[in-house]
Amino acid sequence: MVSANREMVVYCFDTLVAHYNSEEAPPPAFDEGQQYGVLPLSLYNFNIYIYIYVFPLFVTWKKVINDGEPRLRGCIGTLEARCIINGFRDYALTRFGWVTFSIYLHFLFRVILNHLLMPSGTAVSPIQAKELPSLECTVSILTNYETARDYLDWEVGKHGIIIEFTDPNYNATRSGTYLPEVAAHEGYNGTITAQLRKHIQLTRYQSTLFTMNYSDYVAYVKTTRGAAPTINGAKPGNY
Repeated sequence: MVSANREMVVYCFDTLVAHYNSEEAPPPAFDEGQQYGVLPLSLYNFNIYIYIYVFPLFVTWKKVINDGEPRLRGCIGTLEARCIINGFRDYALTRFGWVTFSIYLHFLFRVILNHLLMPSGTAVSPIQAKELPSLECTVSILTNYETARDYLDWEVGKHGIIIEFTDPNYNATRSGTYLPEVAAHEGYNGTITAQLRKHIQLTRYQSTLFTMNYSDYVAYVKTTRGAAPTINGAKPGNY
């Protein structure tokens, strides 16, 4: 089984640095592991199976302002299994849609579940090259999906959750997710009484994660490659 590790975060930073320098990122230094998905193909009545290493995954960027606690800059990923190299590369660079994603989840969980209290959403612009020295990156690999007995059948700090329910006002299916660390970090209130919540279908999952800030990334690159990374558009003093 693959666990999130330092090299995965380094690859996300490498991808972002290379993007702003209009370069190709160095190849990742991590093994994709032994868990795989099977892609069946049919060719001239023969069944062909292609084995690829796939996992659900997320990339979270936080930004440190005035030496304070890191604040969310963006979080994006997939609950479907993806090749982890392509997944981390794509999501490290996907900086759009976070505003809608964050505000929708905030509304969904605060109004419907009313127990995960998230900060109010604010407008989020694409990450700029000059921001990189103040960034912190976390990669998450999701594992152990389980159908919960009910909407309370999960443990704060251990499980991430996926909820699905039918919105009676629009007769539409709604869904959303929170990673395992979110409830523990943001706070949890177990008082849930609305009848609608009893119809929530909840899937719980676990994850492994690894976090690294830009300073640690620079130190890693210096040690392993002999020189610090350079970023077009960033102030030299930030290195």
